[in-house]
Amino acid sequence: MSKQVLDVDTLFCHEEGRDYRIAALRDGERLFGGKLEVKSTDAGPRPARMRVRRGSDEDLRSPDQFVDLARRADRIRISEQTSARGRRELAALFDGYQLDATVVRTCRYCADAGQYSPITDDTAIEADGEQICPQCAREELDREVAYSGSITSRAKNRLEDLLLEVQDLDRIKGLLSGTLDPDLTKVDEIAATIDQVDPVRVADLDLHPELSDALQDRFETLLPVQSLAVEHGLLDGADQLIVSATATGKTLVGEIAGIDRVLRGEGTMLFLVPLVALANQTYRDFQEDYPDLNVSLRVGSSRIADAADGRFDPGADVIVGTYEGIDHALRTGRDLGSIGTVVIDEVHTLGELERGHRLDGLIARLKYVTSDAQWIYLSATVGNPGELAEHLDATAIEFEERPVPIERHVTFADAYEKVDVTNKLVERAFDSKSSLGYRGQTIVFTNSRRRCHEISRRLQYASAPYHAGLDNRRRERVENQFAEQELAAVVTTAALAAGVDFPASQVIFDSLAMGIEWLSVQEFHQMLGRAGRPDYHDRGRVYLLVEPDGVVHGGQERTEDEVAFQILSGEMDAVTTPYDGPAAIEETLANLAVAGADAKQLNEALLGEIPTKHAIGKLLDYDFIDGLEVTPIGRVVTEHFLTPEEAFLMLDGARKGKPPDAIVADIELREDDL
Repeated sequence: MSKQVLDVDTLFCHEEGRDYRIAALRDGERLFGGKLEVKSTDAGPRPARMRVRRGSDEDLRSPDQFVDLARRADRIRISEQTSARGRRELAALFDGYQLDATVVRTCRYCADAGQYSPITDDTAIEADGEQICPQCAREELDREVAYSGSITSRAKNRLEDLLLEVQDLDRIKGLLSGTLDPDLTKVDEIAATIDQVDPVRVADLDLHPELSDALQDRFETLLPVQSLAVEHGLLDGADQLIVSATATGKTLVGEIAGIDRVLRGEGTMLFLVPLVALANQTYRDFQEDYPDLNVSLRVGSSRIADAADGRFDPGADVIVGTYEGIDHALRTGRDLGSIGTVVIDEVHTLGELERGHRLDGLIARLKYVTSDAQWIYLSATVGNPGELAEHLDATAIEFEERPVPIERHVTFADAYEKVDVTNKLVERAFDSKSSLGYRGQTIVFTNSRRRCHEISRRLQYASAPYHAGLDNRRRERVENQFAEQELAAVVTTAALAAGVDFPASQVIFDSLAMGIEWLSVQEFHQMLGRAGRPDYHDRGRVYLLVEPDGVVHGGQERTEDEVAFQILSGEMDAVTTPYDGPAAIEETLANLAVAGADAKQLNEALLGEIPTKHAIGKLLDYDFIDGLEVTPIGRVVTEHFLTPEEAFLMLDGARKGKPPDAIVADIELREDDL
C-alpha cells in the first residue's frame, strides 16, 4: 500500500466470525476493504495479519501496516452489530496503541459487504429485526418488487416514499402481498366540504299544496344544491344541469320540478336513467313517496307491469324509464302523452363510447316531440359543466359539497390474493359501527358477472352478487337485504356505479377494468362516490386492489398499477359524444324514423359531430331508407337497435335457413372478436 492509499479519514471494523472486516475510507468513499485477523498476546489483542482485497485479488499485509493505517486514520469506528466480545477485543487492540475507537450504529448489510454506512434514528430502516440504511432498504424492496411482478415507476416511487416515511421495510413489503395497514395503504383523503348556501325552507316554496305537504313531512329545509336550483329558477321552468357529488340531493331537484308540474296539470314527468336496476329502484321510490300518483315503468323494449293496469301506461303521471326503453317508444312511434318535465339522470353517459351516442340521439328526439317540457340534467361527474350546459341550453348549477370525507387506499395484491384481501376488508367494516349506529357495508366492483359470483361465494360474511343478468325479483331482494343490513357486501359490475341506492360505507375495486377496458377518471369517481352516506356513516373508504403488472387482456398498453395512480390523480375529461361510422348511421336512421325530413335538424342538434351526408348515403346503400322514408328492414333495424353488421348477419342467416339460435350465436361470436 502506498502512502497515498494509507491517507484515510475513517477506518471501519465489523466482526465476521472470529475475524473482522475492515474498510478504509476517504471523503466518504471506500478506498479498499479487507479482513483483519487478531491474535492474543501477553500484552493483549494484537493484529496477526491483514488481507487486502482489490477486486478478485487478495494481498497479504503485515500487522505493522495495519497499525500504520489505524494511526493515520482521523477516526476509527466499530459497528454496533459487532458482538460485545468483539467490541472489547477491538477496543483493547486499539488501546494498546493509544488509539481511540468509537462504536457506531451502521447498516449491517453494508458492514457485511465491507462498506461503512452509519445510520441514525432519522435514517435507519427496520428490516428483519435489525436496522439498515435507506440504500440497502431500497435494494431489498427492488428485489421484492421483482419477485412480485414488475410495477410502474410511479407505484415504485410511492413505495419508496412510504419506506422513508415509516422506516420499516417489512411493512412496505407487506403492501405487495395485500397486507392491510391503513397508515400505509392510505393515499389521500377527500375532505368533507360544505359550501355556504342559505337553506331554503320548504314552507316558503311556491309548490302545489300536496307536494309541499309531502316534502314537509320529510324535511324542513332543502339541501344546499336543491336550494341553489330553486334560487336559479327551478320552479320558474328553467332548464338546469345539476353537477354535484353523490348523496347531495340531486335527484330531488328533478322530483320537485316534475311532481309540481304533474300536480298542476302541466304534463307528465319523465325520469330517465341508464340502467334497468336503477329504473326499478327509482320506480319503487316514486310509488312509495307518491302513492296517489300513477307511476309507470318503461325499460328495454318490453311492457313492464306497473301499479295501474299491469302494462306500460303512456298517460301515467310519472314515467320512469331507461334511455333505451323510452328511445324504443320513440322509434316505434309510441305516444308518450303530454310531457311536462324530462329528468335525465347520469347525463355524463353522453361521453361513453358505447352508449353516449344513443343518449345524445334520445335527447334530440325527445326535444323534437316535446316542445314545452322543462329539462333537468343530473350528474356527479362532468368535467366541462359550463360548456355542456350551453349546448343543452340549460343553466349550470355546480355544487362542490362532499357530505362525509372519503379515504382512498391502494394495496397491491396478485389476482389470487384479491379475494382474501376483500374478505378481510368486508369483515373489518361490518364488524364496526358508525356513530349513527350503522354497520359498515361494502360494494365490491369487479369486471364480469362470473367474477361477481366467484367473489361472493368466497366471502365469509353474508354477501350477494348483483348485476344486470339477475331477474328483477332477485335484484330487489338483494337491495332490501342490504338496506336492512342483512348483507355485509354486494359484489357488482358497473350496474351500481350509476347510482342504485346502496348505503355503503366502503367501496372495493377488485378490478380497475369494467369488461375489458380500463376505467376512465369519470367512471372511477362515479364509483368511489358510492362510499359514505351522510345519514349513515362518519366517513367513506375506497380500496383499490392493484395487481402489479396486471392486465385484463394482452392488447392493453397500460397495467393495473399504472392505471391506479393515473385515475387517482387524473382530471375528469370534458363530456363529449364520440361518433364512429356505425353510430352516425344508427342515430341518423333513428332520427329519420322519428322526424322524417326533419332528421337533418335533429342531427345538427346533437352534441357530437355527425357526417349526415355520409350516413344518408350508407343508409341508401343498405336499403334501410328509400329517399328519406325508412324501409321495412330499416324500421326493424332501428327498432331493435341493430348495427348494420348485425342486420346483415341476420338477413344472411335467414336466407340460408339457419335456425334463430345459430344466427344469435354468429352475432355473439362476431362481438367476441371485436
